[in-house]
Amino acid sequence: MRSLIRSGLVAALLLAAGVAQAADTATVFAAASLKNALDDAGKAFTAQTGVELKASYAASSALARQIEAGAPADLFASADLEWMDYLAKKNLIRPNTRVSLLSNRLVLIAPRDAKESTVAFTPEAFSAALGPDGRLATGEVNSVPIGKYAKVAFEKLGLWSAVQPRLAPSDNVRAALLLVSRGEVPLGVVYESDARSDPGVKVVGVFPADSHPPVVYPFAVTTDAKGEGAQRFLDYLRSAAAKPFFEAQGFSVIDGGMQ
Repeated sequence: MRSLIRSGLVAALLLAAGVAQAADTATVFAAASLKNALDDAGKAFTAQTGVELKASYAASSALARQIEAGAPADLFASADLEWMDYLAKKNLIRPNTRVSLLSNRLVLIAPRDAKESTVAFTPEAFSAALGPDGRLATGEVNSVPIGKYAKVAFEKLGLWSAVQPRLAPSDNVRAALLLVSRGEVPLGVVYESDARSDPGVKVVGVFPADSHPPVVYPFAVTTDAKGEGAQRFLDYLRSAAAKPFFEAQGFSVIDGGMQ
């Protein structure tokens, strides 16, 4: 009898430890442009709560497909509404946790030492800035959010036919940023937050707000999230304590996103 009781106690303790462990960790899948802000916010959150975070940053399209394939993500943060909608339609996020938290701006960047300080949104100006062989870096225009925003903006501004043959499509916005920072291409389209994160680039143009859909970042806990860590982190990101981390990187907090 004592042996049975002892075994039961051990099993209960192991179960409790497993539950506590699940509650004290969270895996975050987030758009590449969120890296700096979420890394900083995550460190503060972990120091305050003890909840350990693991983060994977990539294009929202790639992350959404990974979650669809069964990747163990607890929290998803997308750089556009479409990929969050994609997971919602497949019942892979918890609808009651979804919130549009942040917005961003689309900017044109050049290497820090480029001679141009501004580039007008005209075919002539782009041709001059790109030179005879230069290319323009941004995300892949059919799936990666930054590339999709860029394509719509160029079409609206009447520049798509001039720019399309010169594109250097990347897997995510940070890859496009790196091409410009290294001087491998003379121009790139990224988010304002990305431009702020890299001293090797400078902003030479800001896309008109009406040239593309609003850049919105929705967050949601996934359907298969383990424990309470993801919800606790999302609650923290929606609090006043996290706001400075986002604003320092160039994001704007959407009214209604904060608690």
